[in-house]
Amino acid sequence: QVQLVESGGGVVQAGATLRLSCTASDSTFDPESMGWFRQVPGKEREFVASIKYSNGFTSYLDSVEDRFTISRDNVKKTTFLQLTSLKPEDSAVYYCAQGGPFFYSHSTSDYNTWGQGTQVTVSS
Repeated sequence: QVQLVESGGGVVQAGATLRLSCTASDSTFDPESMGWFRQVPGKEREFVASIKYSNGFTSYLDSVEDRFTISRDNVKKTTFLQLTSLKPEDSAVYYCAQGGPFFYSHSTSDYNTWGQGTQVTVSS
């Protein structure tokens, strides 16, 4: 079973930029898709962005599509999420996950292996 580890979170001011990374433990890792989700206390885990690994097609939450960018490095088996123009409402624990063929799915049920998350806190 592959392990996914997120990194790159932190405490920043509104308007700042962060780049999150999700690295797979297995060099032969070959997912159909990868997704990023976020969660705050008392709320359901929320879809943020996803990417189909083979062709790079992407999907985004409407409220972040002009500010966040998902990408991947197939050699290093790492998926990135660049967060720009951060807002306090972006504060959450951000998780990466392995998905199947429906890379555009916004449902957590279409993803299986999850990382432990990385905290993003944006102050005003």
